[in-house]
Amino acid sequence: MTLWKPHRVNEICIEMTKSEIKLPAPKAIIFDWDNTLVDTWATIHDAMNTTLSHFGNETWTLHEARQKVRKSMRDSFPTLFGKRWHEAAEIFYDRYNTIHMKRLKTLEGAEDMLRSLHSEGIYLAIVSNKLGEYLRLEAKHLGWDAYLKNLVGASDALNDKPADDPIHMALSGSGIKAGGDVWFAGDADIDLECGSNAGCIPVLIREENPNPGEFDAHPPACHVKNNKEFKELVYNSLD
Repeated sequence: MTLWKPHRVNEICIEMTKSEIKLPAPKAIIFDWDNTLVDTWATIHDAMNTTLSHFGNETWTLHEARQKVRKSMRDSFPTLFGKRWHEAAEIFYDRYNTIHMKRLKTLEGAEDMLRSLHSEGIYLAIVSNKLGEYLRLEAKHLGWDAYLKNLVGASDALNDKPADDPIHMALSGSGIKAGGDVWFAGDADIDLECGSNAGCIPVLIREENPNPGEFDAHPPACHVKNNKEFKELVYNSLD
């Protein structure tokens, strides 16, 4: 577990002994979905290249897909496919719908982490730029809807991530307001931006260390490598 030195939220990171980090205890934690809790890059890459090929565009490597896929479809496809973006969306989802359940894989430690934090009474929710219909279907398939209160996907809120609208929707009915009592955990810059926009504590979960300058605009309060480390980070805050 490593301390990332953010520009604006450094004051809430308290370095403890044995390199442990203590953040304010969360009343709620909102997670990104794809590649934070489940591994879906192969599926997204396949469906994206199917769509690009249909329009005669150059396909992407997996590395390129990981760099380019951030925004929701309604925010990204008009730029990629112009006036035919609705047609492109149909092609993408036709392919995605065919393969996503067969290839859905959970990331190591994710289920144990969700189960444990749910047992602590922490409000858990999802904000994703995946279409809400598919998001909720995948969560139900895994049985994780038992741990997660609200699952907010693309087009569910007035605006998608990185706007803060889906965070407020995810917290609706909980009695918890967005702010320092809420953590937002994800693997990409758009997640950190979304959490910061709502005044929440942004936490980066990914194996790779941040590159110099990568998160200067919206730095994470902390960086952990995986869901096991994230669970430890939460429990450190509860002590």
